[in-house]
Amino acid sequence: MLIGCRNSQFFVDFSHHFSSPMENLHHFGGLLNWKKKRRKKSQTRAFVEVKPNGCVKVSLENCVHRPPAERSRDIVVVGAGVAGAALAYALGKDGRKVHVIERDLREPNRIVGELLQPGGYLKLIELGIEDCIEEIGSQKVFGYALYKDGKNTKLAYPLENFDSHVSGRSFHHGRFIQRLREKAASLPNVKLEQGIVTPLLEENGIVKGVQYKTKAGKVLKAYAHLTIVCDGCFSNLRHSLCNPKVEIPSCFVGLILENCNLPYTNHGHVILANPSPILFYPISSTEIRCLVDVPGQKVPSIATGEMANYLRTIVAPQVPFGLTKFLQLYPKRTFHVLGASSIV
Repeated sequence: MLIGCRNSQFFVDFSHHFSSPMENLHHFGGLLNWKKKRRKKSQTRAFVEVKPNGCVKVSLENCVHRPPAERSRDIVVVGAGVAGAALAYALGKDGRKVHVIERDLREPNRIVGELLQPGGYLKLIELGIEDCIEEIGSQKVFGYALYKDGKNTKLAYPLENFDSHVSGRSFHHGRFIQRLREKAASLPNVKLEQGIVTPLLEENGIVKGVQYKTKAGKVLKAYAHLTIVCDGCFSNLRHSLCNPKVEIPSCFVGLILENCNLPYTNHGHVILANPSPILFYPISSTEIRCLVDVPGQKVPSIATGEMANYLRTIVAPQVPFGLTKFLQLYPKRTFHVLGASSIV
């Protein structure tokens, strides 16, 4: 997460790619506490001034009158993933007028953000969106089983002081995202729209909003008192605030195993293998996600069958429980690959 200001106008960037998108739920809590008395309607625009002592002052100076079609909402959110959709709902519940612009409103098919830790589930409750993990086939997760050198142990989450419904949750990432988007869009003051944001709109060095192209190809502008960017690891706006160094030390290769069982029910399974870890966890009542960490930026080719051979010869022999045959027989067309990037 990046929070910066340019000429006293806040520009907030949530596009940092955390090890799991679920961590985003913990990184904008402070912003959700940005609660002020509702302002009266006005044709002028408010700006946020940051004082040297860290205090924030709302000012109406140097305001620009907008034509009716371009008048601002309180907040523009770019991206409707875990952070963007959840943030839009929370700010909308607080009475803010929020405009969310997402590049693709179809259900995403990704292999990250599928296992929510208990702390993340508690954050969902705090935000009032815990129902978003219902009716998507989510599974309770109570801890992990660790395997190394022929030995294994089970580690349970320390949940003794919590209600019985508190646990981790695992699920299809795309189904969870769609539920979050539906939740945000259910509020009358939250507008969810598909569009590709191109530049930030600036006047005299102050960010005023964004320009975007709609699904129909029309170029529009959206103005707001606050612009929040949550458009993920492939953000094309991050360079507007900083020039981060992106590192990809390895890649995740994901596949789904159907109608098979893990040794420990409702647990994630981590195999500390050579050259890197292998993970298994349930994402529905009949599906197990296998996630293999492959070192380096270049992975074996899926098209030529090198990836299938890598799983058969390198990964499968190191799996200490009865999933070896599933890995050996799995068709190559079902693989998903994603770089495990970090931003410094």
